[in-house]
Amino acid sequence: MVKYFSGADLLKTTWDQVCIAFWQRYPNPYSNHVLTEDIIFREVTPTNCLISRRLLTKFSRAPAWMERYLPKHMSSSAYIIEDSIVDPQKRTMTTMTWNITHARLMVTRCVDYRTNPDNSNWTELKREAWISSRVFGLSRAIQEFGLARFKTRVTKTMKGFEYVLAKMQGETPTKTLAETATERARETALAAKEKAKDLASQAQKKQYV
Repeated sequence: MVKYFSGADLLKTTWDQVCIAFWQRYPNPYSNHVLTEDIIFREVTPTNCLISRRLLTKFSRAPAWMERYLPKHMSSSAYIIEDSIVDPQKRTMTTMTWNITHARLMVTRCVDYRTNPDNSNWTELKREAWISSRVFGLSRAIQEFGLARFKTRVTKTMKGFEYVLAKMQGETPTKTLAETATERARETALAAKEKAKDLASQAQKKQYV
């Protein structure tokens, strides 16, 4: 069983500016969990598309009930592969990321950035995510936790984009945005934690029945 998520966002900024901000989005106050970023491959194709592969190291602390099923070195950090292709002619950018540390919890994300058809000065983002788990007896609980964490990350990613874009335009990011993002992230994380604990408890009870 695989959990699927799709959603869309809108940045009221041109596609060109969003592409520039994409490469400059770390560090920002909403992505403190991103520890390092390294380019491991990059080339320009004959059609002038830019293809890149990056390796990101992220702090990714698992909840206590999940840590017992993970090796110690995997419970606090994770390596992420990020592939991207930028097509300046079609004015599109597509990114694909996946976790290569937690093999038993696979989260694959795809994001498409393109000019909004109704306003050429805006950029629309379309997101997709596939979340699967191979931990016997706890797959559902882990998938629910992974989906909730992904949604929290989406909120932070958008706030991070807004922060970086504001700095690029010489503006001072408002404190209200930071407070709003923090509150939403905490609410989502708390709800996800409680739901995942309940599912894990149910799964463990079934094992002993």
